[in-house]
Amino acid sequence: MYKVFIVDDEPFIIEGLYDVVDWSKHDIEVVGHAQNGRQALEKMAVIPVDILITDISMPIMTGLELIEGARQLNPNLRVIILSGFDDFAYLKEGLRLGIENYLLKPINLKELEETILSTTDKMTNAKREMHLDPYDINILRSNILYRWITGRIEAEELDERASLLNLNLDLPFLMVSILRSDDESLEMLLHQLMEQQERVYYFRDNDGDHVLICMMQDPDIEKTRAIRELQQIRERCDQAGLCISLGSVQNLGGDYTASYRHAKEAQEYYLVLQQPAYVDYLDVQEKKGESAQAHVLQWPEYARGIAGRDRQVLFLQIDRDFDQLRHTPGMTPTMLKSLAVEMIIRLKLELNEIQYAAAPDFVKHTVTRIMDSNSIDDLVTGVKGGVGRLVDSLNQDVKSPVIQQILLHTQQHYNEDLSLKVLGAEYHIHPVYLGHLFHKETGESFTEYVNKYRIDKAKELLRTTSMKVQDIAKNVGYWETGYFYKQFKKFVAYRPETFGECSDETDQSIFSLFSP
Repeated sequence: MYKVFIVDDEPFIIEGLYDVVDWSKHDIEVVGHAQNGRQALEKMAVIPVDILITDISMPIMTGLELIEGARQLNPNLRVIILSGFDDFAYLKEGLRLGIENYLLKPINLKELEETILSTTDKMTNAKREMHLDPYDINILRSNILYRWITGRIEAEELDERASLLNLNLDLPFLMVSILRSDDESLEMLLHQLMEQQERVYYFRDNDGDHVLICMMQDPDIEKTRAIRELQQIRERCDQAGLCISLGSVQNLGGDYTASYRHAKEAQEYYLVLQQPAYVDYLDVQEKKGESAQAHVLQWPEYARGIAGRDRQVLFLQIDRDFDQLRHTPGMTPTMLKSLAVEMIIRLKLELNEIQYAAAPDFVKHTVTRIMDSNSIDDLVTGVKGGVGRLVDSLNQDVKSPVIQQILLHTQQHYNEDLSLKVLGAEYHIHPVYLGHLFHKETGESFTEYVNKYRIDKAKELLRTTSMKVQDIAKNVGYWETGYFYKQFKKFVAYRPETFGECSDETDQSIFSLFSP
């Protein structure tokens, strides 16, 4: 459904357009109105608009000025001008701006509806004529699926993109599976599976993991089928290095994103469960209960030690637990190694809870040392070594939890409205104090940090896409192209166009057609 916005300084004109046009017949929704151009621009900055119907002579800002400003928000905006002036100069300027029609007041309803029909036909044909090659489709599909399964896309945008890509995401249940492997044939096999099986979708996430989303009508039957298909994938590629995890089955009407998080967590437990075929999140939950009850490991003590960055507390708890475990009847070296690995994974998950991403090789290196240990003393030394390095890493990062949250929020929402006032309200801290704290802990102002981060993202888009500069500016959070140029020149020695031309990595991308 196309979206129209109406601007006129005469309220009765706006009201009349709402009432006399059968908008639904043209598959159009009126999403807003304004009585002057400045007010219209403010609203259109947050409301997606396909068609603008505007008067040309208004106070504060003329219709022509409005059109120029609105085109910076949406270069593909279609415009219909209403005017009480049969003035050739106005008409000429309107044609220069690329309008659909210049209608004189009083408005001829038939002419208006014919203009609307012609405009929507052009927009529909433009969509049909869009040519997407397989590479572009894969990029767009991955982008949309990742944002959907992590809950980062609005329903309206999802509907539009899903329709374009033939994604049927309307079954009542889903289950996410994650596969990790260095086998280059795995991606091809998963693409083939997606092509063969309706309602199975594949993409690579930001961590490089292979992700399958299985839409389901009857989970009791279809989960078994999904596992069988994954087993067939395993048989066709390098089994030794392939780790498969299953997330929980979730209702699409609930927290469906939990399935992806659970599949990620199950991957971390792969070594603990020592299950060669796959790891199911349900087994992980059972394993957590068994471990905590059977061996009485004091996970809250470890959590407190991590939160306090206290090496001594953590080392004492490790000594206590493993001294108790080594004297537990029936304990075997294999079980001890499994529990040690589980401890390390639990600590990593604790870091995830506080959204700390340092020491990325912490698990890998520590688990290798544990599995290679020949005695319990060697094993405990390996565990302490990994935990000690982790504490050192935490102590090197002295930022307060509030600033860590602000940095993470900025990195995830850099293309949105960001200000100390907005963030201060969200995190319940006075914006002035937040500004002082941010500068004290990072060495730069919040505004400078945001601009630098946005310009870095813009440089990446200039290198890797063929997007227009004005589209890149909007994509990274600048609604005013002129301000983007100013900031770009501040942090980079040359203009955006020159930067793009000088890059050897510039590539055609679907993002020249769609914003992510």
